[in-house]
Amino acid sequence: MSTKQKGKNEMIKKFTAFSLALLLIFALTGCGGSSNQTKLGNDSKAQTAADKVAVTIDNMVLLDQDGLMITALELVEDPLRGLGVKVLIENNTAANLGVQCKSLIVNGYMMTELFSNTVAAGKKVNDTIFLSSAQLEAAGITSISDITMSFHIFDPSSFATLFDTNEIEIRTSAYGTIPQPAMDDGKELFNQDGIRIVGRYIEDDTFWGTGVMLFIENNHGENIIVQSDNMSINGFMVTPYFSSTVNTGRKALSEITIMSNDLDKNNIDKIENIELNFKILNPDSFQTILETGPIAFSI
Repeated sequence: MSTKQKGKNEMIKKFTAFSLALLLIFALTGCGGSSNQTKLGNDSKAQTAADKVAVTIDNMVLLDQDGLMITALELVEDPLRGLGVKVLIENNTAANLGVQCKSLIVNGYMMTELFSNTVAAGKKVNDTIFLSSAQLEAAGITSISDITMSFHIFDPSSFATLFDTNEIEIRTSAYGTIPQPAMDDGKELFNQDGIRIVGRYIEDDTFWGTGVMLFIENNHGENIIVQSDNMSINGFMVTPYFSSTVNTGRKALSEITIMSNDLDKNNIDKIENIELNFKILNPDSFQTILETGPIAFSI
């Protein structure tokens, strides 16, 4: 495959990931205590979170490689976008560089990241990697113990990958003092090879339509993407919008979104039963790791 074609494929992958990330953030906007939630299963385990604690971070070099330096400066709060990590990016090379956040993890939970910046040769920039308030709330995170991230460095003209970093951990002033609840109450849908998926609740009247909130835990030993397919509601086929990347040893709260028009055209006013398949993929090769048979459950 030519370098140009590889760059084009990488751009398509990034655009798809960006679109799904936007979809997830809008879907999660309505989550977290809504009266339109219908819980799944009979697990009534209480989920308790620690009281909110104000935290800080020390100035820390996150990356210093091949003339590119990224430094975490401080935690900042924006009235609209919420909490974020302010970073200084210094490009000491002779070429323009693109910097994206490949993965973002808070207190062990995957977060959707939309951070992307282009830094011209020999220049520097201050920017902020924001943490989604909706996703923090959904994961029961009131205070931050640790933030882990990795970066994707690329050529902004061709989108060709230059290098990807390993995970880099930032420990806050409250590290090791904050208990993090496992938001896994609900109906277990899948548990095999270290991958566990729990259906937590159905959310009506979300931004796009209706959502099925899932808790995903990955102890498989490698990073995974979880997707759904062949989904039916009350016996009618619908299109599930869902793709969740979960790094090994991490958890995620992700929502399968069903568009309102899918429900309307099938005259579905109330969800009574759902059937679907899960497909587990390798996030680098997109090769299938495993695929489940039909999983059916009632509401």
